[in-house]
Amino acid sequence: MLPELLQGIDAGGFLIIQDSTSYSGRHLLKSFINSALDREEAVHVLGFEVSEEELKDGLKGSPIQRLHFHNAYSDPLGWTDHPAFTVSQFCLDELTRLVKQTSHPKPATLVIDSLSWILRHLSPPDVCKTLHQLRKGGAVRAIIGLLHADMHQRGTVGSVCHLATSVITVVPVVKGDKAVAKITKRSKSGKVMQDEEIFSIKEDFTVIVQGKPSQLGPKLADPKEQETDPTANLTFNLRLSDTEREAKEKLALPFVFSKEKKTALLHSGPGSGRILYEPDANDDYDQEDPDDDLDV
Repeated sequence: MLPELLQGIDAGGFLIIQDSTSYSGRHLLKSFINSALDREEAVHVLGFEVSEEELKDGLKGSPIQRLHFHNAYSDPLGWTDHPAFTVSQFCLDELTRLVKQTSHPKPATLVIDSLSWILRHLSPPDVCKTLHQLRKGGAVRAIIGLLHADMHQRGTVGSVCHLATSVITVVPVVKGDKAVAKITKRSKSGKVMQDEEIFSIKEDFTVIVQGKPSQLGPKLADPKEQETDPTANLTFNLRLSDTEREAKEKLALPFVFSKEKKTALLHSGPGSGRILYEPDANDDYDQEDPDDDLDV
């Protein structure tokens, strides 16, 4: 599925590359930039985290002329008199104007490096609103964003990823320079497809898929998915031995009816169910028949 995404994102698509401190997704981001340039697409990069020189390092050849870097790295908050691009300009009108400054005939691909920088300075609802408008507005063909998941709360990450048509979460393997790409892709019909692939990236940013994690060894455990044992550091034991468990199963609880008790209640013996009444001394009881004067 990873090579399929590299071949091109559908019009109106939104791809998120989700990484963490254990593995950076920027090399994979540059692989997507390189693939878009090879398809003769114009690429606009909002660069908040690295300089233009660092981003273009390794991207060589004539297609680099279609790469437009908007410098939000040197002055992202607009502290100088003439900032190139600031985080406050992350809105539909400003981004549309920015993209349309170039004379490329086709809608461009917008790359955001990174969404985390924007989310740290703008409210998540405003960021999600702008992303949604960009997808529907037609100013850009597709959006690719890098997101550092461990910098944000789960609700923020979930809200942004909910807008995406594809999410690639990259985690490292135990040995070597390979990584695992956990891919979630949503089709236009609403069908959700998931896959995992082990990949490596060459110096020219070509992505080589090594195979599935199950084919190369035991499944890798994501540190975030590992459940902690709440009984690990207790000073007393909460676990039962086999003898204790057997005694517990044989214990008859007072509120649980046994088979014998159920039978006794449902099938009463002789003499049960009769009402016995003994009159009291103060009762007004007349031995005569009160209806003997009726002519029946």
